[in-house]
Amino acid sequence: MSSVVVSGVSELSLGELPMESWMSHLPCALWDTPLYQLAIPGSHNAITYCLDMNDRSPVDLTQPDMLQKLDKYMKPLIRPFVYKWAITQEYTIKQQLDCGVRYCDLRIAHRPNDSSTDLYFYHGVYTTLTVETVLMEIREWLDAHPKEVVILSFSHFLGLSQELHTLLLTTIRNVFTSKLCPKMEVLTLRNLWALGYQVMVSYEHNIASCHSDLWPHIPYWWANKCKAEALIEDFEHRKQHGRPGGFFVTGMNLTEDLKYICTHPTESLKDLVMSTYPTLLSWVKEQTPGSKVGSLNIIAGDFIAESQFVPTAVKCIFQS
Repeated sequence: MSSVVVSGVSELSLGELPMESWMSHLPCALWDTPLYQLAIPGSHNAITYCLDMNDRSPVDLTQPDMLQKLDKYMKPLIRPFVYKWAITQEYTIKQQLDCGVRYCDLRIAHRPNDSSTDLYFYHGVYTTLTVETVLMEIREWLDAHPKEVVILSFSHFLGLSQELHTLLLTTIRNVFTSKLCPKMEVLTLRNLWALGYQVMVSYEHNIASCHSDLWPHIPYWWANKCKAEALIEDFEHRKQHGRPGGFFVTGMNLTEDLKYICTHPTESLKDLVMSTYPTLLSWVKEQTPGSKVGSLNIIAGDFIAESQFVPTAVKCIFQS
């Protein structure tokens, strides 16, 4: 693996950069670069490795009425298709963080007809793990990696009342305590390390504007395409109009439609994703982070631990 020079400082061998602690191993020339000008690998729909596979969970309420009815009366036939196309990550959250992921797309729901206040994640169906359990796992990982920083994007809230939002915010604060980074202007690794902050929480709800420790929703470039070439074309078009000012996500996640699923009955989302990664990662290798028009920031994808997705994204830092 070749070495690179960052702003004239000592060389860093990318082949020796440990993905579980890549932030703490960045050259000091990058410690003062704003995080929204670095390339940050992310996990799309990060908590789908624990979807409820025991049929106890209904399909989530965002699914079409027809699918909900078919699932109700033809569950043995329908469920295998739901699972094949709903799972976007197979590695646990700690394994994803070990692989170098530093942005997590978290979609939160309260299960229908659940008398408890437990919250779950969802994509097609609901997860078996609660939000609090997963956040505790992230906290434990951060304790063991004190110089790594994660961005947690809470969004797509389903079935949450105002009281449940308040409960979720309380849980977030109780889990991360002093690691929770408030909105601040100088967001660099040097600053975060000095202050002991390791977690930025982005919250896609108007409640975020009332809380200093909640960052606003992070824009997510979603192309809604099932072919790699169409995805890349969409992103190239967006790049011409310039990047958002702060954090933003380029979603390298392909989206299957009903036609695609019906014409590929033996395949799964993983088959689709893995077959297109050579093309997608070739494009990622050409990208640069920064503040200029055409620069990228967070790069999120599916099955990120089972490809060269994360190291490819991290290497973009050294092309800025």
